[in-house]
Amino acid sequence: MLVSSREAIGMAITGNEVQAANQIRRDEELSKSPVGSVIESGLPVAGAAVSLGTALVSGGSTGLIVAGSIVAASGIVDWLRKLGTSKVSENLEALGQATEDALNRLESALRTQGTTIDEIRLRLESKELKDAMASASLQALRTTQKDRLVRLSLVLANGLKENDLKPESTDDMMRAAVELKDTDILMLGKLYPLYKPLLDRMERARPGRPESVPNLHNEIQNIWHDFGRSLNPAEQLEYRGSFARLQSHGMIQQVTFSNSEVGREPYLLLKEGAKFYERLQEIGAAK
Repeated sequence: MLVSSREAIGMAITGNEVQAANQIRRDEELSKSPVGSVIESGLPVAGAAVSLGTALVSGGSTGLIVAGSIVAASGIVDWLRKLGTSKVSENLEALGQATEDALNRLESALRTQGTTIDEIRLRLESKELKDAMASASLQALRTTQKDRLVRLSLVLANGLKENDLKPESTDDMMRAAVELKDTDILMLGKLYPLYKPLLDRMERARPGRPESVPNLHNEIQNIWHDFGRSLNPAEQLEYRGSFARLQSHGMIQQVTFSNSEVGREPYLLLKEGAKFYERLQEIGAAK
């Protein structure tokens, strides 16, 4: 049974305002209410809401009812549905185009390196790439920023280039690609050239060969000292925020030494952080 305007107004006073407003919008014929003449005239939704409010005020309605009725005329549920559907399509199209462009550049780079057409085709048709693309499409729904969609496409293409699209690491990188801020990526870029040589030496260190293991204590402190001098002290809080976000994504790790000052403990770039930064580089860029 339809609820009349007067009954719905009563609900607005005694019950849930939003529910009452939606009841008016959905159950009554707008042409028979103050809203009808406004919407039929072709005015934008915002204009319709204001005109409706004016109509109700002139009828002796209270401010509370005006607010509820403006919500009803705005059609919030419909707008959210339309905007959400539109943004999903827009993001997936943008991600698809960015990925296609990146994969075209990758194909060109692989051909230059002598990779056969058959091998390129196998990579492009692999289950690993399809799974990674599915992961990227899900993450793409979590942002409204185009540059983060480009990050996703680079993670895909460079992962394919390296023949490394393992779900356990790719999924984490996809999530980081849409959650990290530009300042976080810039900070990671500052740490990468400083720590990458140390990570490489740690990778080459052999068990049972103490002389091949870097002196982590001294090297980390020296690297951090030089790094700290390159930062602007006025932006320390912003840097600390980046360190916290990068650490939460497993890109860096805070290291505490006995002689470290509180709040000035150094951070070590981790292997996953180095890999993630490399994945964000343009196709064919030298490491």
